[in-house]
Amino acid sequence: MIPLTHYLILSGILFSIGLLGVIVRRDIIVIFMCLEMMLSAANLSLIAFSRAQGIAGLPNYDGQALSIFILAIAAAEVAIGLALIVSLYRARRSVSTKDLNVLHD
Repeated sequence: MIPLTHYLILSGILFSIGLLGVIVRRDIIVIFMCLEMMLSAANLSLIAFSRAQGIAGLPNYDGQALSIFILAIAAAEVAIGLALIVSLYRARRSVSTKDLNVLHD
């Protein structure tokens, strides 16, 4: 059995990579993917804690059920986010964050 610390270290690494991508990158699509990576890292730690909280060898499925709801919310976020990115591209012909500082054309 893989210890809980390995899952948490992997989750922390994924979250750090996502955070670094959000801070450093200028392309909206890459920032969006890094945000999704951060959400997946949080899901991984949630499932790992849920698995570790089992009583008498029986797993606890509360965290896994919550993770399914988070994935459903993430799917809705992707749909709305991509619609906003497409709308921005149609208006400005660019998906760079430099083009977002002006509210009018």
